[in-house]
Amino acid sequence: MESPPITTAPTEVQLIEESEEFRALRSSFRSFAFPVTIGFVLWYLLYVLLSSYAPGLMGTKVVGHINVALVLGLLQFVTTFAIAAWYARYANRRIDPRAVAIREARGAVVHAPREAAE
Repeated sequence: MESPPITTAPTEVQLIEESEEFRALRSSFRSFAFPVTIGFVLWYLLYVLLSSYAPGLMGTKVVGHINVALVLGLLQFVTTFAIAAWYARYANRRIDPRAVAIREARGAVVHAPREAAE
C-alpha cells in the first residue's frame, strides 16, 4: 500500500525564493558574477597558455630585469583586487538594497552589513 502524499505549506524561504523580487535579485547577481568570472578565468588561462607556449614573448624584457611574464603575473593580482572592489561597489548599489527590501517585506530582522559582521 502506498501512503498518501504529504502536503506541506511552503516555508518562508520557499515563498521568498519564488517571489519576483528575489528572482530579480538573483538575476542581478548572476548578470555581474558570471561574465566577470568567465572573463577572469579566460584572462588567467591566457597567462598560463602564454607561459607554456610563448616563452620567448614572456621572457621579453620590459625594463631592466622585469619581463612580460612578471608584468602579466602582477596584473593578475591587480585584476583580482579591482574585481573585488568593483563587486563591492556593484553590490552596495544594486544587490544590497534589493536584499534589504526583500527582508523588510517579509518582516525579517535587517542589519546593516557592517553591523552584522561585528
